[in-house]
Amino acid sequence: MTVATKLERSELRLLAIAGPPAVEPETLLEACRAAVAGGVTAVQLRLKNAPAGQLLDLGLQLVEALPVPVWVNDRADVALAAGARGVHVGAEDLPPAAVRALAGGALRVGVSVGTPEEAAAVGRAPVDYWSIGSVFATATKPDAGAPIGTEGFRRLAKLAPEGMPIMAIGGIDAGHAGEVIAAGAVGVAVSGALFGGGDVRSAARRLRDAVDHALA
Repeated sequence: MTVATKLERSELRLLAIAGPPAVEPETLLEACRAAVAGGVTAVQLRLKNAPAGQLLDLGLQLVEALPVPVWVNDRADVALAAGARGVHVGAEDLPPAAVRALAGGALRVGVSVGTPEEAAAVGRAPVDYWSIGSVFATATKPDAGAPIGTEGFRRLAKLAPEGMPIMAIGGIDAGHAGEVIAAGAVGVAVSGALFGGGDVRSAARRLRDAVDHALA
């Protein structure tokens, strides 16, 4: 089992959430290539209802084709089999400590946090970043819950262990990116604003420029 390299915060500047409804499996690889060309710093494969075999096939394609880290949503086993950089888990998935016990140092682990209760449940679990949201309303994740807004994001970020990298997710576009960076995010995770239009590369460039400008 190989050991994943140390997570750099720069990887989290612009994370593309790749999967339905924003982008379908048939066009996912080419869409991700365009996103990376526009400035995406990592890709997370999210196909909630896909069979494991399909998820693994797409994961392998992404890992081979893309020059940026690839993460897999929910499935630590698929992430390991695909040689992905990491796995992202939510409140209904394996607890982060169990994922770490399963994967050891072979995967980086990210976790979703949307409420104070979820923040308390995660506590000081051995994860590499928190993804907080949904900050704004989103159509790409129906179970995301009510948006918490920028102030809600700020409050939850304060509950994270000291030094924990925090990402913002949920309804974020180029106009919102600077707002959440100012609230403490090191980067943003985006699906609809990235893949929902006709020009993925240009959308990625607008988002990346907004994040870079805010961080500067």
